Amino acid sequence: MTNLSFVYETYIATAPDKLWHALTEGEVTEKYFFGSKIESNWQEGSEVTYSRNGEVCDYGTILKCVPERILSFTWTYVSDKAIRDEPTKVTFVIKPMGKIVKLTLIHENLVSSDIVERNDTFEGFNNGWPAIISNLKSLLETGNTLPPISIS
Repeated sequence: MTNLSFVYETYIATAPDKLWHALTEGEVTEKYFFGSKIESNWQEGSEVTYSRNGEVCDYGTILKCVPERILSFTWTYVSDKAIRDEPTKVTFVIKPMGKIVKLTLIHENLVSSDIVERNDTFEGFNNGWPAIISNLKSLLETGNTLPPISIS
């Protein structure tokens, strides 16, 4: 078993409260996260789910929740076929920097099959997360998500 991590950092022209809202409100996540709606009560130890078309596709447990600063939870993909010793873990770190925020995404406890070394797919956390975070950045900075693209 390997224990890989994927880290993605970006800078967004927004305020910490607006970024927090975008990360934790289902109506907003549906816009930038491939139609996935997040739901939780945001209490440590509580469940968090992402649903598409009313069906849970990813779920986990809130590990740390400090509004406008850090959000961390376990992550289980319902259709995951990988053999794992423990669930993966996602952490969003928000750092205010004047009129912008630095968003750091850390996805830990990955196995080798979670990383897809191709640039023509959204498969793999290393390909999916940059697309999601880029879409989030566009939404917060312009009010619009990126246009749908097809990878061929």
